[in-house]
Amino acid sequence: MLKLKFIGNDDTVYDLEVQDGSTVMENAVRNGVPGIEAECGGACACATCHVYVDEAWTEKVGEPEPMEEDMLDFAVDVRANSRLSCQITMSAELDGLTVRVPDSQG
Repeated sequence: MLKLKFIGNDDTVYDLEVQDGSTVMENAVRNGVPGIEAECGGACACATCHVYVDEAWTEKVGEPEPMEEDMLDFAVDVRANSRLSCQITMSAELDGLTVRVPDSQG
């Protein structure tokens, strides 16, 4: 099992144990993290799973693909470390990943 930490928009911390190969969005939905709606079910067709990747993890997570960049145009308060959580797949390299739910989602 891998570790994944969500920080909610109210600063509540959600420490999760997750499966290798699962997405950050799937784990948020499965564990009831507020603010991650995932209306499209992970198809990269909405921006309701927008998160901020902790600065310490941005390089390991990598840059968004063009399709994800297009969808981020629909998110509120997009920053350099913004990603759609449906597009981040957990792996041993991301064990311990920390992401924050934007204030606008909640």
